[in-house]
Amino acid sequence: MPCEHQRDKMSERQLLDKSCFGEGGMAVPAARGALPDHWREFLCGGGAAFCNILISYPLNKLIFRQMMHGVETTFALNQLQKEGAAFLYRGMLPPLMQRSLSMSLMFGVYDECLQPLLNHNINPYVAKSVAGVVAGCVEATLMPFERLQTLLIHPKYHKEFKNTAHAIRDIARRYGIKEFYRGLTPILMRNGPSNAMFFIIRDEVRQLLPPQDQLFYKTLQDFLAGASIGAFLSTLFYPLNVIKIAMQCELGGPHRTIAYEFRYILRKRGSKFTNFYHGGLLNISRAFLSWGIINASYEIFRKMLYS
Repeated sequence: MPCEHQRDKMSERQLLDKSCFGEGGMAVPAARGALPDHWREFLCGGGAAFCNILISYPLNKLIFRQMMHGVETTFALNQLQKEGAAFLYRGMLPPLMQRSLSMSLMFGVYDECLQPLLNHNINPYVAKSVAGVVAGCVEATLMPFERLQTLLIHPKYHKEFKNTAHAIRDIARRYGIKEFYRGLTPILMRNGPSNAMFFIIRDEVRQLLPPQDQLFYKTLQDFLAGASIGAFLSTLFYPLNVIKIAMQCELGGPHRTIAYEFRYILRKRGSKFTNFYHGGLLNISRAFLSWGIINASYEIFRKMLYS
């Protein structure tokens, strides 16, 4: 099989580390050290998310306020200023843990699912779509972290919960485990398709961009590619995040359906779908920065672990 044809069936990991040479008509990946490779993708994804949260958390919090209240940027910014610096990083521990684990699963589970599909000669686009959806569903198991973040950021619960540990104990005692999974449906609808689209688009963009030898230009290229894709997908799935946050702002009571929540928010915001995009422009900026950091950091960690 020609090297060029084999390249289309190789995974993300193999594409980056490939070294094709003829041996009985087969393309053979370059040999590596004796250490196992499967854990490296998990570590790269987790490290990239850790870097991202530390840098972008205040902006995420500002966007959350706009999603929650449907207010303009200046109003949300004034809210944060009045609360003071002591509350600026309140609630960071859950997303720091959740995003680190989530990105670790996103890249790691995707790679683990993709390999056997490609080995069975499944169409690369179908294989990437299936692997992305599976990775997204596995990520959803971590949604209690998102739930806790929402409650800790909401000013209504500032006095009710002292910190993350206190919130976990109190919610589990009063409402049970099910309460941690309020808003699961929009998360599943967001994670699977967005993951699949991210990996497919990223592979296509990577093939179009010219190779870079210098680390600075390679990192800049990775940042811009990840930032552009992330901003596009985040905007596309933004209404699902609005619905998810509206669901998770409630504590106790019935678990409303996604259709009910959509109609409720639509009526509350003047029956205009465009009002779902309050904070959308700031969200694009946040996603551009976050996914740029994630993609560039991922490639840097990858270079360190695979070299």
